[in-house]
Amino acid sequence: VQLQASGGGLVQDGGSLRLSCAASRRTFSSYSTGWFRQAPGKEREFVAAISWSGGHTYYADSVKGRFTISRDNAKNTVYLQMSSLKVEDTAVYYCATTRSSSYATAGAYDYWGQGTQVTVSS
Repeated sequence: VQLQASGGGLVQDGGSLRLSCAASRRTFSSYSTGWFRQAPGKEREFVAAISWSGGHTYYADSVKGRFTISRDNAKNTVYLQMSSLKVEDTAVYYCATTRSSSYATAGAYDYWGQGTQVTVSS
């Protein structure tokens, strides 16, 4: 499965962005999908994940209530709607797929996209 993340950019503190993760194969719908982020000098961290059916979602405490993950399996795409963005949300955002239930663990993911930069200015 090849993944293409897009939608990043520069936004002011308090603004919104929607990231997209498009997959190359229809079997994408059988994978759970997660978003991770990595800021300069920091380790990659879990942001959010969604089950293959979309029936279950998971969020890091730092983004709960501000970010929403969703998917459209007909379009082989997962979205991350980010609102009330903060300077500390600045990072490269990656999407990835897994068949594991360890949603928050980067090592459980099999396929990764190339990342999209999100920069939040004060």
